[in-house]
Amino acid sequence: MGTVFSFDVRGGESDTVRAAVREAVASLHRVDEVFSTYREDSQVSRLVRGELSVEECDPEVAEVLELGAEAERASGGWFSLRYHGRLDPTGIVKGWAAERAARLIAEAGVSGVSVNGGGDVQLLGVPGPDRPWRVGVSDPLRPGGLAAVVSAAGADELAVATSGTVERGAHIVDPRTGRSAVTDLVAVTVVAPKLTWADCWATAAFAMGSREALGWLEALPDVEALLITAGDEVRCTGGLARRLG
Repeated sequence: MGTVFSFDVRGGESDTVRAAVREAVASLHRVDEVFSTYREDSQVSRLVRGELSVEECDPEVAEVLELGAEAERASGGWFSLRYHGRLDPTGIVKGWAAERAARLIAEAGVSGVSVNGGGDVQLLGVPGPDRPWRVGVSDPLRPGGLAAVVSAAGADELAVATSGTVERGAHIVDPRTGRSAVTDLVAVTVVAPKLTWADCWATAAFAMGSREALGWLEALPDVEALLITAGDEVRCTGGLARRLG
């Protein structure tokens, strides 16, 4: 997946937790083996070349493709499973894999777990009694600064995902043109219960641009967002303030 994952696990029996973390790490490596578009031998690469059918791939491939198709429908096509005309589920795989890894560890009986995949975070449970998880959102226009701090207070699960151009350049594609998305935005941060969807919605919203994206995000259930434009204008959904702490 071309990124770094980190884990913060609280509570649970140590041997059980270590085994769960090893399983989660193994699952992430397996996801890379199956879905990487940079590996000639991955199942997705072979699927694109017509050497495999979806039915011949691991069941997770069909699962991810269906989730991606759902994201396409919900976003009116602003999220896409294709890149330059070829199947490419990269836009959904990282969030889905990190969320799945977090849930694997949570099943080990821990009190809380945070899985960070390249800056996108899935939070489950709590880090301690009367202490919520908190996630800092980088300010894309002020290196080293924070644009906001998101709190998971009162939520059993929460995810924070950001899409933008500051760290990775113009990597988000406008599905209508097949070229890099040209919008007024430099970053979109989405807060939602599940990282699979938070990551998709952040990508789609960035491609839309702030004017269309804000209304669309407002209409999504259990979703809040922070949008920052190249002109240093900050826009947010109506309920975001309840998540800041």
